[in-house]
Amino acid sequence: MTIPDAQSPRTDGPVTAGVSLLPLDGGAIHVCQDGPRDAPALLLVHGSGASSLSWQAMVPPLAAAHRVVRIDLLGHGRSAQPADGAYGIPEQADRAARVLELLDAGPAVVVGHSSGGYTAVALAERHPGLVRGLVLVNTGPHRDALTAQDAAAAGAQVRWPPTDEEIRAFSGGSFPEGSDAPRILAEELRLMSFRSFLTTMRASYGYLAEQPVPERLAALGTPVQVVYGEQDGRWVPASYGDYRAVPGVRVDPLPGVGHTSILEAPERVAELVLSFAAGLGDR
Repeated sequence: MTIPDAQSPRTDGPVTAGVSLLPLDGGAIHVCQDGPRDAPALLLVHGSGASSLSWQAMVPPLAAAHRVVRIDLLGHGRSAQPADGAYGIPEQADRAARVLELLDAGPAVVVGHSSGGYTAVALAERHPGLVRGLVLVNTGPHRDALTAQDAAAAGAQVRWPPTDEEIRAFSGGSFPEGSDAPRILAEELRLMSFRSFLTTMRASYGYLAEQPVPERLAALGTPVQVVYGEQDGRWVPASYGDYRAVPGVRVDPLPGVGHTSILEAPERVAELVLSFAAGLGDR
């Protein structure tokens, strides 16, 4: 997949596949924009080891009536990978907030896939005025729901970048048999350094260890939708029911779908996101 060269942020007129490299404290952040500039904003946040490319198939339906902003978190994709970078979840959330401010794109509905959901929640915790609602897609609720810790994050030696088979081996069964997700993710992983990958994975586990996500959300009062694949092999699928403790939460299971639902069933996930966003009205 070809990505246009980075250019300065667009400041007026409609957004049509604009690509920017925003210089922030700590490292430049790669940003993609699609859809009408004056439409309600959606911020899409990928998971560990992925990038903004993960959302590509969802962009057309989302951008028809929304301003879609996709970012590569620090250490991922085409964003900077500083050796001394602050890759913690709070720091990633602060960078996402700064992107929304620079683009004048808030408040937004923030959609996070997998560990990207932790950045989304932290963004709502730290910058509530920039978040209208949260959509967590295959985002595990707590450490006890994890089926197996990644070998890489545990410190095991792995070849870098890993092969498709190695991704399957150390990803805890995230992908259904026959899924094309390992190949797609391998392409994205080749853009990362091993240190960036390891540090960001450990940051996600640390965030979960501090407090379960449902507890964080219950304290926030932000509208929340949870989407998950019923065949998720990374998190115990039944654990997504723990999110029902959050007042007013909407929980949507996807039958026949695994952990990488935004790659396996992008149209279905997009429909759910659009329905949730429409239900927020002018909030």
